Amino acid sequence: MASNGSEVLAVRSDNEVVMVRQRVRAYSVAQGFSLVDQTKLVTAASELARNVVVHGGGGTVHIEAVNNGGRRGLKLTFEDQGPGIADISLAMRDGFSTGGGLGLGLSGAKRLSSEFEIFSRLGEGTRVTIARWK
Repeated sequence: MASNGSEVLAVRSDNEVVMVRQRVRAYSVAQGFSLVDQTKLVTAASELARNVVVHGGGGTVHIEAVNNGGRRGLKLTFEDQGPGIADISLAMRDGFSTGGGLGLGLSGAKRLSSEFEIFSRLGEGTRVTIARWK
């Protein structure tokens, strides 16, 4: 998988969540995504960035424009060193929330992505990687 540019952003506050949204939108436009796909990516990124701040105590996102054969895409990796997720299958269920929200963050981000991967270890943090292909 070849890269066409990437950057790592800190995600520690609401202002940085907004910055993540703006940068993901810019990358998705540059990759030629439709407005619908741009919105899906930005929405997923917003949910995951908010999780990093609220549940992980802050972290980073690596935004990467990628090419795989003839396909162009965007890969986003969110990481934190927070408490981790005790039960990933429960956390992935629609309606499950530990933060008083709608409980659509992880499951919603998965539905909005072409690829979704999550890894979490208690006491060490969580890494969520999503990709969307054009």
